[in-house]
Amino acid sequence: MTRFRQEAALYESHQVELTRFATALVGPSDAADVVSEAVSSLLRSGKLEEADRPEALMYRAVLAKARSHQRSFYRRRARERRFADELISHDPELRPDVVDAVMRLSPRQKACVYLTYWEDLSPSGVAERLGIGEGTVKGYLARARARLREVLDE
Repeated sequence: MTRFRQEAALYESHQVELTRFATALVGPSDAADVVSEAVSSLLRSGKLEEADRPEALMYRAVLAKARSHQRSFYRRRARERRFADELISHDPELRPDVVDAVMRLSPRQKACVYLTYWEDLSPSGVAERLGIGEGTVKGYLARARARLREVLDE
């Protein structure tokens, strides 16, 4: 059996458990990416072939990638908060609670909200700018408005 097939078989035999492990560490939306990146790094490095306990090495790699992912998440969140604070200091009419609620939206929802309310574009203008359908823009805006109502009414 070639090295590639051995590694592929090893990965396939542990993929489900590794994904469950990653889900516990980073949540379901990022787990598959964390596992994929961790195993890809191992395969590129050649360490998997040399390992005495390849399963343990894969788990350690997933843990390391999950920690890196979490650090990136918190750094990104801190950058967004600094940006929001700068916005508030430059425009005293902005309410901090509204800015914070907008910063919690998904990137696509934020893009649609920004282009609609700050750039004053219509849904068709937003759709054209982002290269997506007008119905998609309306859907993002509807979900964003619902989320904002939910967060701001708390």
